[in-house]
Amino acid sequence: MAKIYDLAVKTGTYQKDGETKNRYQNIGAIIEGNHGPYMLLERTFNPAGVAGQDDRSSVIISLFKVNDAQPAAVPQQQKYNDFDDVPF
Repeated sequence: MAKIYDLAVKTGTYQKDGETKNRYQNIGAIIEGNHGPYMLLERTFNPAGVAGQDDRSSVIISLFKVNDAQPAAVPQQQKYNDFDDVPF
């Protein structure tokens, strides 16, 4: 298993060196597993709390490619190697 993307939502902006930059909150990851890719989502993430445009009912979730120079970290809660092992 390897983490291939970090999932993030834009939570605001800030100024750095006179330039406006976006602030992001990491909300999960896309993992490449034995049976294909799957998504891990922070259970505390509530999309209703993400600011957005008033005329849209959806939330934009950005995917950031994981840096290949660093080893991918798999969350340490529990690791499942097969979908049959998932306890639900």
